[in-house]
Amino acid sequence: MARFLPILTLLAAALALQALSGEHAVSVLNYIGLYALVALGLVVLTGITGQTSFGQAAFAGIAAYATAVIATQFGLGPLVTLPAALLTTAVAAFLIAAITLRLSGHYLPLSTIAWGISLFYLFGNIEMLGGHTGIDHIPPLSLFGHELTGGRELGVIIWGLVALAVWAVSNLLDSAQGRALRAVKDAPLMAETFGVDTVKEKRIAFVLAALLAGLSGWLYAYLLRFVNPSPFSLSIGIEYLFMVVVGGAGYVWGAIIGAALITLAREWLQDFLPVLLGTSGNFETVVFGGLIIFLLHRAEGGVAERLSGLVRRLPFLAPTDAGEETDAPQLPVRPRPSAGGDLLVVDSALKQFPGLVAVSSISLKVRTGEILGLIGPNGAGKSTLFNLISGTLHLTSGTITFDGQVISGRTPRQIGDCGLARTFQHVKMMPNRSVLENVMLGAHRRAHVGVLASCLHMERREETAIRAEAIRQIRRVGLEDVMMQPAGSLPLGKQRILEIARALAADPILLLLDEPAAGLRLPEKKLLYKLLRQLRAEGLTILIVEHDMDFVMSLVDRLVVMSFGQLICEGDPAKVQGDQRVVEAYLGDAA
Repeated sequence: MARFLPILTLLAAALALQALSGEHAVSVLNYIGLYALVALGLVVLTGITGQTSFGQAAFAGIAAYATAVIATQFGLGPLVTLPAALLTTAVAAFLIAAITLRLSGHYLPLSTIAWGISLFYLFGNIEMLGGHTGIDHIPPLSLFGHELTGGRELGVIIWGLVALAVWAVSNLLDSAQGRALRAVKDAPLMAETFGVDTVKEKRIAFVLAALLAGLSGWLYAYLLRFVNPSPFSLSIGIEYLFMVVVGGAGYVWGAIIGAALITLAREWLQDFLPVLLGTSGNFETVVFGGLIIFLLHRAEGGVAERLSGLVRRLPFLAPTDAGEETDAPQLPVRPRPSAGGDLLVVDSALKQFPGLVAVSSISLKVRTGEILGLIGPNGAGKSTLFNLISGTLHLTSGTITFDGQVISGRTPRQIGDCGLARTFQHVKMMPNRSVLENVMLGAHRRAHVGVLASCLHMERREETAIRAEAIRQIRRVGLEDVMMQPAGSLPLGKQRILEIARALAADPILLLLDEPAAGLRLPEKKLLYKLLRQLRAEGLTILIVEHDMDFVMSLVDRLVVMSFGQLICEGDPAKVQGDQRVVEAYLGDAA
């Protein structure tokens, strides 16, 4: 009920305003609904996945023109115009995404400006679309033989679809797909490591945002029964982006708040300024720009962010601690290789950068069921070798084999699919999401429900299993007391423990740990030591890079020592400690 109550409240409030307001207010309310649909797509695209687009108005235009052409030239109704408009928009978005989404930095928003301008002028220069004059005399929207010609009647459809869209997007963002979309923005490399196809997720967000804009364009064609290029220009696309930024780019409700604030501010300025100044002109544009700047200064994260703290205090929306998932289904578990064999084999691994040999023809083996330590002074090439194994870097020459498969040359996601999971030297996570959500992301590749099922809230069984697995791993590493806290609020030591829990949620065969004890206090190190020995006893193989010699010497079964990109010693801790080359290169005479 907590999920439905705010949405039902929104729909009831909109319909009540529709019934009680005058015609002009009804018209404004309908426009807010249309703008909110486009802004909702931008919340997913920009606020969640971090892709800035100035061209969403063009997608609304594609759907509006498709609706107008089919309705006027073929006389077909909404059962044809709606799927046709959305399909046309989706195809256009998919093709544009294939070209532009591999761009990063400022190139992506610049490309959206380019195709937004191109589509705007395309609308005005195609004769079939009526040129800049547009298409008029669009037949009214007809449902069950009844023509909806009034703003109040259409307002019921508009706000009903807004409520449905809010429900669907809320469901999506509260699923494995939603976590993947968030991780694309916060830590793409980490996301790829745990099975998220970041390019695919960006494309999903892009097409979904276009579909919501297309739904708005379809409604717009029937509301005005006239379409021309003006409402689909670049300046309108920029205004949609302002709505999301002002409302709160990371919040579903920010789309509606931003659409309402910007629309009402523009209406008020257009009515008030001519009376105040006694003249007409574009003064409202100047004041409108200043008002947006003021709002951005006063609410940097958007109005929704300012309201979120208040909203969480409401009893039906207050966050609750995660409880036991006693009846949760089990996620699939990987078969474990037999102990004693060679699980990971690095053969003559060479990595060259311009003017530098970071790893020089190193060969080593990690046996199933052991803890192997990789040590060496700073700059020895440990992290480079670690990244070669996990796929973050590619070999210059040599091969890496894992569980009988050659994995060198594969992506981090493909290597992770084989059963490797890792932590990072510099912690990578979703800082604004809870510890629980971060650990749930670790089990992403163990989930298989798609986007549509997530939007329709049909992924609950699988989501319950993922949640139960994450809770089990969080309790396993001793973070249950901070389970619902934002991950970014934890001290560095606990963030590193969080990374281990996330890696364990992936059900790995080989666990790669990059300096896991860094930043931990002595009691935390003791708990980590106990956990890693327990994991080894359970048959998990561990490769660990660590600088804390007291910690690593008593933990590992064998050690590999590197210096200047070369392997200088390999063996049990006692042998390594007594090796003169190791003493000179790393441990020092005090050893």
